[in-house]
Amino acid sequence: MAEKQDYYQVLGVEKTASDNDIKKAYRGLAKKYHPDMNPGDQVAEQKFKEVNEAYAVLSDPEKRQKYDQCGHAAFDPAAGGSGFGGFGDFGGFDFGDIFSSFFGGGGGGGSSSRRRGPMRGSDVLTRLTISFEEAVAGCKKDISFDHVEACSDCNGSGAASGSAVETCSVCRGSGQVTVQQNSPLGIFQSSRPCSACNGSGKIIKTPCNNCRGKGYVKVTKKLSVTIPAGIDDEQRIALRGEGNAGRNGGTAGDLVIEVRVRKHAIFERDGMDIYCEVPVTFAQAALGAEIDIPTLDGTEKYTIGEGTQTGTTFTLRGRGIPNINQPRAKGNLYLTVNVEIPRGLNAKQKEALRAFADSCGENNNEKSTSFFKKLFNK
Repeated sequence: MAEKQDYYQVLGVEKTASDNDIKKAYRGLAKKYHPDMNPGDQVAEQKFKEVNEAYAVLSDPEKRQKYDQCGHAAFDPAAGGSGFGGFGDFGGFDFGDIFSSFFGGGGGGGSSSRRRGPMRGSDVLTRLTISFEEAVAGCKKDISFDHVEACSDCNGSGAASGSAVETCSVCRGSGQVTVQQNSPLGIFQSSRPCSACNGSGKIIKTPCNNCRGKGYVKVTKKLSVTIPAGIDDEQRIALRGEGNAGRNGGTAGDLVIEVRVRKHAIFERDGMDIYCEVPVTFAQAALGAEIDIPTLDGTEKYTIGEGTQTGTTFTLRGRGIPNINQPRAKGNLYLTVNVEIPRGLNAKQKEALRAFADSCGENNNEKSTSFFKKLFNK
């Protein structure tokens, strides 16, 4: 018999892991290897059993303490332990509650009756990239994605046309078998998923050629999606019932679209507000001028006063991003002036600028004058 792997290694956590760390690791691995996610995959099924076995011990403070002290021997009858066996034998531990968060209606290796009941299909995540302008105004996009649907050839039964699905003779349709184990403490009785039918309670002797007896197939679907105005980067849209098909009459999951918005060349977004730096010439800032400014609706004219300083911000109220839930409510557009100092002046221009500087005196440079007054009049 192969040596058992350390339970902490099975869950991928340190021995000092908290209860929440163990639970989080378990949820991720159990979902990854769940039989409903990996139909017919024997390796995944074995991994699923190992993960549940490890969690059943490490999630129980008393069992975890015994395991930390004695390792697997703490639960090995031959070693004088308490005699707990593998998956499904941990004191009636019900894994179905954990899987209810995965499948809406519950389900899992520890409760085949739940697995045979209606189960909601899982959600499908896809990503869509749009431009800044499309995010502001809203748009329609055609997308394609893969999801699981009931096989059209067998209507989800898994059986070939003309054949029938039979009740499992081993578990008599219950999906479970009862096993007994002897231990120093007595006889333990527990239920396990039936290996003959994988807990389904049904046997398919002639599988459907299209789905190979699974009852479900992966298909590529195309949809036209409306992206609402004002959507931001990494926000998600859910399309109900467009995800993976449910099982046993359960509802389908959702298609979740994560929207990615490309950066704009000059605008920066913060919530519903947008920010932009506007370069102006030295003369325009000094004399005042009517300048061109960018807005979401295109370029328009805006008048700045004489003596406008670098860093001055002008606010255009209601010219920002629309609220995704209330399109009439919009943020603001903030324009920050950046005065551009001319470079590469010729001799004549430099001489004119020196004459201009000499003629200004202290009255035209209040900030510079007051700065040095503060410095030397402490």
